[in-house]
Amino acid sequence: MDTLTEIKFALDTFYFLISGVLVMWMAAGFAMLEAGLVRAKNTTEILTKNVLLFAIACTMYLLVGYHLMYLNNPEGGWLPSLGGLIGQVDAGASHALEADFFFQVVFVATAMSIVSGAVAERMKLWVFLAFSLVMTGFIYPIEGYWTWGGGFLSEWGFVDFAGSGIVHLAGACAALAGVLLLGARNGKYGKKGEIHPIPGSNMPLATLGTFILWMGWFGFNGGSQLLLSDVENATAVAGIFVNTNAAAAAGAIGALAVTKLTWGKADLTMILNGALAGLVAITADPLSPSHLWAAGIGLLAGMVVVYAIVMLDKLRIDDPVGAISVHGVCGVLGLLLVPVANPDATLWIQLVGALVIGGWVFGASLLVWYLLKRSMGIRVTEEEELSGMDRIDCGVDAYPEFVTLKRS
Repeated sequence: MDTLTEIKFALDTFYFLISGVLVMWMAAGFAMLEAGLVRAKNTTEILTKNVLLFAIACTMYLLVGYHLMYLNNPEGGWLPSLGGLIGQVDAGASHALEADFFFQVVFVATAMSIVSGAVAERMKLWVFLAFSLVMTGFIYPIEGYWTWGGGFLSEWGFVDFAGSGIVHLAGACAALAGVLLLGARNGKYGKKGEIHPIPGSNMPLATLGTFILWMGWFGFNGGSQLLLSDVENATAVAGIFVNTNAAAAAGAIGALAVTKLTWGKADLTMILNGALAGLVAITADPLSPSHLWAAGIGLLAGMVVVYAIVMLDKLRIDDPVGAISVHGVCGVLGLLLVPVANPDATLWIQLVGALVIGGWVFGASLLVWYLLKRSMGIRVTEEEELSGMDRIDCGVDAYPEFVTLKRS
């Protein structure tokens, strides 16, 4: 390499690594968001899940997942192959392969984090961790190979720039499969169809988590440009940052408008989910839209997510943090809106891609959850749920000064 090429290589590698660090920081965002939206008696357990799922994702993707998704795969096929070693760098590569691995592994953890909040407050910790092994090591990498790894969806022209479908829809479908087998929390739904809200314990934490996710998303979308070291790519990254921010902001405003018009209140939890919905939707293609259209995508997603959360509640699908609506419904929305601004995408292929990813992850996850249910049981007992997951699984209360004899 000449000196200029070496400088470009170093800059692009550094940008890739820092983007990965921002995405890794999203793990803290998910942990804080979920900790704020569950009840106090389940806080330590949800934090434990978020730490361990990240550790499992990093380990399984290193051992198995990255090989399945990227290395030594037959082009255009359905099934990936094992093999290959991290560290083999092509002479013409723009960055170190280790940087690519690090950036990809934090995406896997993001997909698994989505599952955590949806099954919160009633799933056995060890069952969740067992599912994490399969999800991060096999289920996610296979559909990732079909898309980003050069498989058949990629060849068909499916467009998903940073993972509205590959990451977010996948996580939501895995969560939905688990929730359907798990059932709702005790007291959530009445015998006559009543819906009983179960408030979260800490709105400041939930808000902090949302801002952390919002910040981390600049690495999520911006890093997916892969390069920074020339005028074209640097300009593209700047545009991605602006569009990502515009979509999040408009998503929060859209959710606010719906909650005010529907209930006459500014529902903070819906506003937080509205911002996240905008981020999920723009992730499918944060580069092609104009800045105003990016805000429009976010506005639409922020409005849709409120109705989606209400609809799932009416269907008696209990999702304590709204993850299935935010990442699933708005992930599909983002994929289907790509052709509006991107002439390389078609609505039909975008729909097919969403169906393939969703169908694979939902079906495979449902099978794994079912096998875990039959072998280990996936739900804690009614007495354990009443007492709280912190005491049962962790033996440590998150807020010991506020623990009372009566837990609800």
